Amino acid sequence: MKYFAALLRMNDIAKNRDFRQQHVDFLQEKEKEGKIFARGRFAGDAGGLVIYIASSLEAASSIAGSDPYVRSGARTLEIYEWDMKLAPNI
Repeated sequence: MKYFAALLRMNDIAKNRDFRQQHVDFLQEKEKEGKIFARGRFAGDAGGLVIYIASSLEAASSIAGSDPYVRSGARTLEIYEWDMKLAPNI
């Protein structure tokens, strides 16, 4: 499995409020399925980042694209394969 960084930039603050609970529920479901490595929001209204675990960019894009924030247009999606390196002391 590989890691994919999904950058979710704020696009529509009103839609972001409207779809927040659906987005949180979606993330919790994907966590239970073992498809999320890490997630969090940026300070202010910049958006957030989700690190997905998937077999390919296409699979990760499919998962990330089904996020209610992305489907509704509340946030835009950029996704990249992430070659994760842990610091030696971690």
